[in-house]
Amino acid sequence: MKIHSVIGGNGVRLHVREWGKADAPAILFIHGWSQNHICWRKQYESELANAFNLVAFDLRGHGMSEAPEAREHYTQSQPWADDIAAIVEQLGLTHPVLVGWSYGGFVICDYIRAYGQDAIAGINFVGAAVTLDRAAFGVLIGPGFLDPLPGATADDLPSNIQAIRAFVHGCTARPLPRDEYEIALSWNMVVPPKVRAALVTRVIDSDDVLRSFERPVLMTQGLSDKVILPAMGHHILKTCRTGNASWYPETGHAPFLEDTPRFNRELADFVRGLCRKS
Repeated sequence: MKIHSVIGGNGVRLHVREWGKADAPAILFIHGWSQNHICWRKQYESELANAFNLVAFDLRGHGMSEAPEAREHYTQSQPWADDIAAIVEQLGLTHPVLVGWSYGGFVICDYIRAYGQDAIAGINFVGAAVTLDRAAFGVLIGPGFLDPLPGATADDLPSNIQAIRAFVHGCTARPLPRDEYEIALSWNMVVPPKVRAALVTRVIDSDDVLRSFERPVLMTQGLSDKVILPAMGHHILKTCRTGNASWYPETGHAPFLEDTPRFNRELADFVRGLCRKS
């Protein structure tokens, strides 16, 4: 495992980690709201590392990346796009596959809008969000996110703890093993509430990006997801003409944790398929 410090948009320092074979096809994992790179542990500690170059990082404001206080570091599209571009450039990733979980879907679309699609091979949207506005609440974005949101963004530690506990519980259809739940709770809690709040003040419509995207897309979605509703997955498929679906029954917001063998197998097949086409 290698650790990198990458300077992203607006000079924000990003914590980046790399596993696997440096000369193999690259996969860049992008986590979601209030998470960090450790959520991908069952991928980078799996056989995927024997076949691919795996990269995961902490989003700005999350984990071990820098967390500037000013809201504009989180509310504008360009810095998010610049973060991805900086990682791809500094690590020399050649046509990586972008894997975006939840809020990671927004970040991927930010990148494509700013930098285009020529530098990437494809996208795996995983319980990913591409639309953020009031009209999406309850229709595309569900109670698993909306109900804990006030407490998770409050400037009050007891409210944060109660909300984040509920949020982590709501991310899976069945409870995680105790040690996995405790680790997930820990990485969620280290994100400042002001950062969580700033991320959801954006108004995002990624339909223009999805309509023009020409690379292959794998849309992975749990049918029991209460955070990002299956309707969001249907919206991605309807809007993006290159999209193919992988629906997970009895699975919540984290297919890569809830059914790791299937997720890793499908991701490997998707990446290998792109290599055969290139």
